Amino acid sequence: MEAEAMIDKARIENLFSELEARKSLLATCTELWNNLSQQFSSSEQSLLHKSNDIDSKLEKLESEKKKTLEDLDRRETTISERESSFITLTEEQKQSALLEFEKPTSGTLELSEELRLHCKKMDSEGLLRFMLANRKDSAAVRAEVSEALVEAVDAPRLVLDVVEGFVERRGVKEGISDRRWACATLIQRLVPGFELDGRVPVVASSVGERAGAVAEAWKAKMDGGEGGEAGASEGSMFLQMVVFFGLQAKFDVEFLKKLVLEFSSRREIPKIAAKLGFGEKMGDIIDELVKSGKEVEAVYFAYESGLTERFPPVSLLKSYLKNSRKHGNALLKNKNYSTAATEQANAAELNSLRALVRCLEVHKLESEFSFDSLKRRLTLLEKAKAEKKKSMAATKPQNKRPRGDGGGGAVAFHAAKAGRVPNAYSSFGGRNPPVHQNPPTRYSGRYTYPSSTVYDSPVSASYVAPYGGTHSQNPAVLSQQYGYVSGDAAGGVRAGGSYGAQSSYGAYDYSASAPAQSTYPPYPQ
Repeated sequence: MEAEAMIDKARIENLFSELEARKSLLATCTELWNNLSQQFSSSEQSLLHKSNDIDSKLEKLESEKKKTLEDLDRRETTISERESSFITLTEEQKQSALLEFEKPTSGTLELSEELRLHCKKMDSEGLLRFMLANRKDSAAVRAEVSEALVEAVDAPRLVLDVVEGFVERRGVKEGISDRRWACATLIQRLVPGFELDGRVPVVASSVGERAGAVAEAWKAKMDGGEGGEAGASEGSMFLQMVVFFGLQAKFDVEFLKKLVLEFSSRREIPKIAAKLGFGEKMGDIIDELVKSGKEVEAVYFAYESGLTERFPPVSLLKSYLKNSRKHGNALLKNKNYSTAATEQANAAELNSLRALVRCLEVHKLESEFSFDSLKRRLTLLEKAKAEKKKSMAATKPQNKRPRGDGGGGAVAFHAAKAGRVPNAYSSFGGRNPPVHQNPPTRYSGRYTYPSSTVYDSPVSASYVAPYGGTHSQNPAVLSQQYGYVSGDAAGGVRAGGSYGAQSSYGAYDYSASAPAQSTYPPYPQ
């Protein structure tokens, strides 16, 4: 009995083990089924959503198709009506133009009216002559020429006629500067006038082909050096013509890139470069600007091309300020802290601060710098520059010969001619400034850069000998007098681009000339 009981117990245990294994298998199958069910349900929902989305798009497309067909039918039914209205308008404009042609054009019309008259007549030669005759009133011409071009029947062709005449006469030096100004003004103001009028200037295919031939001839003359190398104004004008007439495909990308880098300091160049379709090469252009020490220009290019994440503006401007100081320190050290080096370094600092401050204001980055200290330093340098100009004007000798007594007596002796004294301070990077006759005015006070560098005025000391005499001074004494220190501790600046002296970051504005400088305050340590 015991043996039978043991056998039954073993069979029962085996049965329970088999049931447990089947139970585990059943649980696994149940879990798999649940997962598959969820996946099928999710796929079904996704397909349903996509199907509904396709249905809505088809309905929208059908609605737009129906609306478009209705518009086409309506336009087709009104063709005859619109034709008659256009014919009437054309006849009215024709009669108005004929009346305008009959008006006298010499001294009886205002500037804006005469500009419009030449544009209505499509008289490129007359327009050019009138602009050259009013060259001294360039601000008024620039303000009125945009609206005048809108009155032209074919404004792009009118401008192209003037540009073609300039290219043909490029080798003739006489009057070429004024012609270059006229062409640049017309090209720059062509688009803004139409934008104000709510239209877009249409370039006919024949005009576009002719513009391509003119641009290629222009490039050949620039490459061959005929009429001299292209200056900043002409290079900018060439690039604007390429953009407006869509001539990018006619020129090598590297050639256009070279022009952009060469004239990057022009305010309108970043906007032009963004329209030239450089693509990834725009990043290479900004890299080149940074490597050549033009961080301010690089910031403008980064904003125009949308690459501010790759080229952080604040980091670039801080690097610009740091490198400027190193440059100024090297300039002073190499020239043994001479008076000429002092004035050059201060002039470079003024240009540099103008560029930096202007860039910060344009792009609203004042909070990232100690902006107030930069502005105070800039104001001090500009004030010193103005007072220096007054001092030079007051001490400039008058080269006037005394007259005789007019009564038959002895004629007074003629005074000896004094040597000419330059009346303007040469810009940084040009000729050394002259040594002035009287000692400069001293300034005192503390001015700080964002890095808390202190501008301390030294104690007053005379370093210029009386007029006509000679003088010398130990460089160590000059170092103490101007508050300089040797090595990297001396702060310095370098000349900035044309952005610093400009009043706004507009599309086609030219940089305004800066006022002349006066006695410079001590260079920062």
